Amino acid sequence: MGPIDYIVVEFPGNRMTGEAMPLLVDLVDRGIVRILDLIFVRKEEDGSVTGLQIADLTGDGQLDLAVFEGASSGLLGQDDIDEVSAVLEPGSSAGILVYENTWAAPFATALRRSGGQLVAGGRIPVQALLASLEAAEAAS
Repeated sequence: MGPIDYIVVEFPGNRMTGEAMPLLVDLVDRGIVRILDLIFVRKEEDGSVTGLQIADLTGDGQLDLAVFEGASSGLLGQDDIDEVSAVLEPGSSAGILVYENTWAAPFATALRRSGGQLVAGGRIPVQALLASLEAAEAAS
């Protein structure tokens, strides 16, 4: 297996356009990632949380994510949903995505066969990278 990652994307005001969905489908079709879990939740103005069905999220009459319907590995539990819900602003929705980086599987397998062990990892947030690049550009 390749490394497993997760992301949580909040949509303030429940404004999910579905624009990124064809790109996600393309990543899956090309074997770059494999979707393990995909869940959508909405936090109402009163603070209550409801699950959203994978369906017509954009209201355009087409099923945006029908290809992922039933994607559930069991890695996400109610405690994860509760944790995400706690940080959502009222009136917002979020997508929770757990995926395998299948592109990295052969590399990870070779490392394990040679005795390598992952001892650290991380991700630099895009916002931090952009801020750093802008600061460097302003300084020059």
